[in-house]
Amino acid sequence: MHIELVDEEQHLTEKHVQLILDLVEFAGDIERTPENSEVSITIVGDDEIQKVNAMYRGIDKPTDVISFEMQDGIEDLPQDVQEQLGSVLGDILVSIDRAKEQAKDYNHSVEREVGFLVVHGFLHLLGYTHDTEEDEQIMFDKQKEILHQYGLKRE
Repeated sequence: MHIELVDEEQHLTEKHVQLILDLVEFAGDIERTPENSEVSITIVGDDEIQKVNAMYRGIDKPTDVISFEMQDGIEDLPQDVQEQLGSVLGDILVSIDRAKEQAKDYNHSVEREVGFLVVHGFLHLLGYTHDTEEDEQIMFDKQKEILHQYGLKRE
């Protein structure tokens, strides 16, 4: 899998970067994501994610993670465009500010929180949702399974 990781806030250590890359690869393996899949992950601050949240979701406040699934509605596009986008799963934006705050709130490491948010965003790119209680249970169980198998547990 090709993973592009951009840290706009310059807060990630080399250890954090490697954790994110390894964790997304690991999640991709569990979910049997095609090897030629592409994912973009951008680490931003609260100001930037608030702008994106307001623009695309109509919610003018910061959030922890936003995903933009490229495969959603792809079947409605012309075949040549489908082929071009076929391997692009989408984009994930993670607020490092929210991750730090939530790590403190949940009394676990920033690494665990960033890992959780990245996995959450990645599963959205694969079509998982939490729109209903049943869908939420499926998605949250999958998140827990991936994080647990990877060894990134709540402390």
